Amino acid sequence: MVKAADRAKNPARSSVWLENRAARSGGGPAGLDRERIVTTAIRMLDEEGLAKLSMRRLATELNVTAMSLYWYVDTKDDIIEFALDAAHGGIDLDAVEEATSWQDRLRLMAHDYRRMLVAHPWVSSISGTYLNVGPQAVAVAKGIYQVIRSTGLPAQGQPGATSAVFQFVYGFGTVEGHFERRAVETGMSQQEYYQEAVDAFVADPRFAEDLELMRPTIEERVSRSPESLWDRDFDYALDVLIAGIEVMVARGEAEGDG
Repeated sequence: MVKAADRAKNPARSSVWLENRAARSGGGPAGLDRERIVTTAIRMLDEEGLAKLSMRRLATELNVTAMSLYWYVDTKDDIIEFALDAAHGGIDLDAVEEATSWQDRLRLMAHDYRRMLVAHPWVSSISGTYLNVGPQAVAVAKGIYQVIRSTGLPAQGQPGATSAVFQFVYGFGTVEGHFERRAVETGMSQQEYYQEAVDAFVADPRFAEDLELMRPTIEERVSRSPESLWDRDFDYALDVLIAGIEVMVARGEAEGDG
Protein backbone atom coordinates (compact mmCIF):
# COMPACT_ATOMS: atom_id res chain seq x y z
CA MET A 1 0.00 0.00 0.00
CA VAL A 2 1.28 3.48 -0.95
CA LYS A 3 1.10 6.03 1.80
CA ALA A 4 0.22 9.67 1.13
CA ALA A 5 3.32 10.73 3.07
CA ASP A 6 5.51 8.70 0.72
CA ARG A 7 4.05 10.45 -2.30
CA ALA A 8 4.54 13.85 -0.70
CA LYS A 9 8.29 13.27 -0.64
CA ASN A 10 8.44 13.34 -4.43
CA PRO A 11 5.20 14.88 -5.74
CA ALA A 12 6.59 15.72 -9.19
CA ARG A 13 7.07 12.01 -9.93
CA SER A 14 4.12 10.62 -7.97
CA SER A 15 1.04 9.36 -9.72
CA VAL A 16 -1.24 6.37 -9.51
CA TRP A 17 -0.68 6.00 -13.26
CA LEU A 18 3.09 5.61 -12.87
CA GLU A 19 3.05 2.97 -10.15
CA ASN A 20 3.77 -0.61 -11.09
CA ARG A 21 1.07 -2.37 -9.12
CA ALA A 22 -0.42 -5.78 -9.64
CA ALA A 23 -4.00 -5.96 -10.85
CA ARG A 24 -6.41 -6.32 -7.96
CA SER A 25 -9.25 -8.75 -8.27
CA GLY A 26 -11.26 -10.81 -5.85
CA GLY A 27 -11.55 -10.35 -2.13
CA GLY A 28 -13.56 -7.15 -2.25
CA PRO A 29 -17.28 -6.75 -1.58
CA ALA A 30 -19.64 -8.13 -4.21
CA GLY A 31 -20.68 -5.50 -6.73
CA LEU A 32 -17.84 -3.15 -5.88
CA ASP A 33 -15.12 -2.28 -8.39
CA ARG A 34 -12.92 0.67 -9.25
CA GLU A 35 -15.30 1.98 -11.89
CA ARG A 36 -18.17 2.16 -9.43
CA ILE A 37 -15.94 3.81 -6.83
CA VAL A 38 -14.77 6.46 -9.29
CA THR A 39 -18.26 7.10 -10.70
CA THR A 40 -19.62 7.66 -7.19
CA ALA A 41 -16.66 9.84 -6.26
CA ILE A 42 -17.23 12.05 -9.31
CA ARG A 43 -20.88 12.52 -8.39
CA MET A 44 -19.91 13.49 -4.83
CA LEU A 45 -17.22 15.85 -6.09
CA ASP A 46 -19.67 17.50 -8.47
CA GLU A 47 -22.26 17.94 -5.73
CA GLU A 48 -20.08 18.83 -2.74
CA GLY A 49 -16.56 19.62 -3.91
CA LEU A 50 -13.15 18.34 -2.89
CA ALA A 51 -13.26 19.40 0.75
CA LYS A 52 -16.05 16.99 1.64
CA LEU A 53 -14.71 13.91 -0.12
CA SER A 54 -13.30 11.33 2.27
CA MET A 55 -12.82 7.60 2.18
CA ARG A 56 -15.33 7.19 5.00
CA ARG A 57 -18.05 9.28 3.32
CA LEU A 58 -17.42 7.59 -0.02
CA ALA A 59 -17.73 4.17 1.61
CA THR A 60 -21.00 5.20 3.24
CA GLU A 61 -22.32 6.33 -0.14
CA LEU A 62 -21.35 2.96 -1.60
CA ASN A 63 -22.80 1.10 1.40
CA VAL A 64 -19.50 -0.64 2.16
CA THR A 65 -16.87 -0.29 4.87
CA ALA A 66 -14.05 2.19 4.40
CA MET A 67 -11.55 -0.67 4.45
CA SER A 68 -13.31 -2.23 1.46
CA LEU A 69 -12.11 0.64 -0.73
CA TYR A 70 -8.50 -0.32 -0.12
CA TRP A 71 -8.95 -3.45 -2.22
CA TYR A 72 -8.99 -1.06 -5.21
CA VAL A 73 -7.13 2.12 -4.22
CA ASP A 74 -4.35 3.02 -1.79
CA THR A 75 -5.28 6.61 -0.95
CA LYS A 76 -7.92 9.25 -1.54
CA ASP A 77 -5.46 10.81 -3.98
CA ASP A 78 -5.78 7.67 -6.10
CA ILE A 79 -9.51 8.22 -6.35
CA ILE A 80 -9.09 11.87 -7.26
CA GLU A 81 -6.56 11.00 -9.95
CA PHE A 82 -8.86 8.36 -11.40
CA ALA A 83 -11.76 10.83 -11.27
CA LEU A 84 -9.68 13.53 -12.94
CA ASP A 85 -8.87 11.23 -15.83
CA ALA A 86 -12.45 10.03 -16.13
CA ALA A 87 -13.64 13.64 -16.37
CA HIS A 88 -11.50 14.08 -19.48
CA GLY A 89 -13.42 11.23 -21.05
CA GLY A 90 -16.28 13.68 -21.61
CA ILE A 91 -14.35 15.30 -24.46
CA ASP A 92 -15.51 13.75 -27.74
CA LEU A 93 -12.24 13.23 -29.59
CA ASP A 94 -13.95 11.24 -32.35
CA ALA A 95 -16.12 14.21 -33.26
CA VAL A 96 -13.05 16.45 -33.27
CA GLU A 97 -11.23 14.14 -35.67
CA GLU A 98 -14.21 14.00 -38.03
CA ALA A 99 -14.42 17.79 -38.45
CA THR A 100 -13.21 18.95 -41.86
CA SER A 101 -11.30 22.12 -40.92
CA TRP A 102 -8.87 22.95 -38.15
CA GLN A 103 -11.14 25.83 -37.15
CA ASP A 104 -14.05 23.46 -36.55
CA ARG A 105 -11.80 20.96 -34.78
CA LEU A 106 -10.52 23.68 -32.49
CA ARG A 107 -14.04 24.91 -31.74
CA LEU A 108 -15.27 21.41 -30.90
CA MET A 109 -12.30 20.74 -28.66
CA ALA A 110 -12.66 24.10 -26.90
CA HIS A 111 -16.41 23.72 -26.34
CA ASP A 112 -16.05 20.21 -24.93
CA TYR A 113 -13.20 21.28 -22.65
CA ARG A 114 -15.29 24.16 -21.37
CA ARG A 115 -18.26 21.85 -20.73
CA MET A 116 -16.01 19.49 -18.79
CA LEU A 117 -14.78 22.31 -16.54
CA VAL A 118 -18.31 23.60 -15.92
CA ALA A 119 -19.70 20.14 -15.20
CA HIS A 120 -16.81 19.34 -12.84
CA PRO A 121 -15.71 22.60 -11.14
CA TRP A 122 -13.41 20.66 -8.80
CA VAL A 123 -11.16 19.85 -11.78
CA SER A 124 -9.83 23.41 -11.94
CA SER A 125 -9.29 23.39 -8.18
CA ILE A 126 -6.58 20.75 -8.54
CA SER A 127 -4.77 22.15 -11.55
CA GLY A 128 -1.08 21.33 -11.14
CA THR A 129 -1.69 19.16 -8.07
CA TYR A 130 -1.46 15.90 -9.99
CA LEU A 131 0.59 14.88 -13.01
CA ASN A 132 -2.64 14.19 -14.89
CA VAL A 133 -1.10 11.49 -17.06
CA GLY A 134 -4.05 9.09 -17.17
CA PRO A 135 -4.93 7.62 -20.58
CA GLN A 136 -7.92 9.87 -21.25
CA ALA A 137 -6.15 13.06 -20.18
CA VAL A 138 -3.14 12.18 -22.35
CA ALA A 139 -5.48 11.48 -25.28
CA VAL A 140 -6.99 14.95 -24.85
CA ALA A 141 -3.54 16.55 -24.67
CA LYS A 142 -2.57 14.71 -27.86
CA GLY A 143 -5.79 15.86 -29.54
CA ILE A 144 -5.06 19.48 -28.64
CA TYR A 145 -1.54 19.15 -30.00
CA GLN A 146 -2.81 17.67 -33.27
CA VAL A 147 -5.38 20.43 -33.73
CA ILE A 148 -2.90 23.24 -33.14
CA ARG A 149 -0.33 21.55 -35.35
CA SER A 150 -2.87 21.39 -38.19
CA THR A 151 -3.38 25.18 -38.17
CA GLY A 152 -0.23 25.78 -40.22
CA LEU A 153 1.50 27.74 -37.48
CA PRO A 154 5.27 27.25 -37.27
CA ALA A 155 6.52 24.87 -34.59
CA GLN A 156 7.82 27.70 -32.42
CA GLY A 157 4.41 29.39 -32.48
CA GLN A 158 2.31 26.35 -31.64
CA PRO A 159 2.90 26.35 -27.84
CA GLY A 160 1.90 30.01 -27.64
CA ALA A 161 -1.26 29.40 -29.65
CA THR A 162 -2.10 26.44 -27.43
CA SER A 163 -1.71 28.63 -24.37
CA ALA A 164 -3.76 31.46 -25.86
CA VAL A 165 -6.71 29.21 -26.68
CA PHE A 166 -6.75 26.66 -23.90
CA GLN A 167 -5.71 28.90 -21.03
CA PHE A 168 -8.60 31.11 -22.13
CA VAL A 169 -10.91 28.06 -22.17
CA TYR A 170 -9.58 26.95 -18.79
CA GLY A 171 -10.12 30.37 -17.22
CA PHE A 172 -13.54 30.87 -18.79
CA GLY A 173 -14.77 27.40 -17.85
CA THR A 174 -13.42 27.75 -14.32
CA VAL A 175 -15.22 31.04 -13.68
CA GLU A 176 -18.44 29.78 -15.26
CA GLY A 177 -18.33 26.53 -13.30
CA HIS A 178 -17.70 28.22 -9.97
CA PHE A 179 -20.35 30.87 -10.64
CA GLU A 180 -22.89 28.15 -11.39
CA ARG A 181 -21.83 26.25 -8.29
CA ARG A 182 -22.13 29.37 -6.11
CA ALA A 183 -25.63 30.06 -7.41
CA VAL A 184 -26.65 26.50 -6.50
CA GLU A 185 -25.19 26.89 -3.01
CA THR A 186 -27.24 30.04 -2.41
CA GLY A 187 -30.43 28.36 -3.62
CA MET A 188 -30.81 30.85 -6.48
CA SER A 189 -30.91 30.54 -10.22
CA GLN A 190 -27.96 32.05 -12.05
CA GLN A 191 -30.24 34.89 -13.16
CA GLU A 192 -31.30 35.66 -9.59
CA TYR A 193 -27.75 35.47 -8.27
CA TYR A 194 -26.42 37.72 -11.04
CA GLN A 195 -29.25 40.24 -10.55
CA GLU A 196 -28.58 40.48 -6.80
CA ALA A 197 -24.88 41.03 -7.42
CA VAL A 198 -25.59 43.77 -9.95
CA ASP A 199 -28.17 45.42 -7.67
CA ALA A 200 -25.65 45.53 -4.82
CA PHE A 201 -23.07 47.16 -7.09
CA VAL A 202 -25.51 49.69 -8.52
CA ALA A 203 -26.85 50.65 -5.09
CA ASP A 204 -23.41 51.43 -3.62
CA PRO A 205 -22.57 55.15 -4.06
CA ARG A 206 -18.84 54.38 -4.01
CA PHE A 207 -19.22 52.89 -7.48
CA ALA A 208 -21.27 55.73 -8.99
CA GLU A 209 -18.47 57.02 -11.21
CA ASP A 210 -17.55 53.56 -12.43
CA LEU A 211 -21.21 52.79 -13.01
CA GLU A 212 -21.64 55.67 -15.45
CA LEU A 213 -18.83 54.31 -17.60
CA MET A 214 -20.09 50.73 -17.44
CA ARG A 215 -23.85 51.38 -17.49
CA PRO A 216 -24.51 50.42 -21.16
CA THR A 217 -22.70 47.11 -20.72
CA ILE A 218 -24.39 46.38 -17.37
CA GLU A 219 -27.86 47.16 -18.70
CA GLU A 220 -27.36 44.97 -21.76
CA ARG A 221 -26.09 42.07 -19.71
CA VAL A 222 -28.86 42.29 -17.10
CA SER A 223 -31.41 42.07 -19.91
CA ARG A 224 -30.14 38.63 -20.91
CA SER A 225 -29.86 35.33 -19.07
CA PRO A 226 -26.40 34.46 -17.70
CA GLU A 227 -26.52 31.18 -19.61
CA SER A 228 -26.93 32.97 -22.95
CA LEU A 229 -24.17 35.41 -22.02
CA TRP A 230 -21.75 32.59 -21.22
CA ASP A 231 -22.35 31.09 -24.66
CA ARG A 232 -22.22 34.36 -26.56
CA ASP A 233 -19.07 35.64 -24.88
CA PHE A 234 -17.29 32.31 -25.20
CA ASP A 235 -18.09 31.99 -28.91
CA TYR A 236 -17.02 35.55 -29.65
CA ALA A 237 -13.77 35.26 -27.73
CA LEU A 238 -12.99 31.94 -29.42
CA ASP A 239 -13.65 33.51 -32.83
CA VAL A 240 -11.20 36.30 -31.95
CA LEU A 241 -8.53 33.74 -31.04
CA ILE A 242 -9.11 31.70 -34.19
CA ALA A 243 -8.94 34.87 -36.30
CA GLY A 244 -5.65 35.69 -34.58
CA ILE A 245 -4.24 32.29 -35.49
CA GLU A 246 -5.36 32.78 -39.11
CA VAL A 247 -3.59 36.15 -39.21
CA MET A 248 -0.39 34.67 -37.79
CA VAL A 249 -0.48 31.81 -40.31
CA ALA A 250 -0.98 34.26 -43.18
CA ARG A 251 1.83 36.45 -41.89
CA GLY A 252 4.16 33.48 -41.71
CA GLU A 253 3.28 32.45 -45.27
CA ALA A 254 3.86 36.00 -46.53
CA GLU A 255 7.22 36.24 -44.80
CA GLY A 256 8.16 32.84 -46.17
CA ASP A 257 7.26 33.97 -49.72
CA GLY A 258 9.38 37.06 -49.25
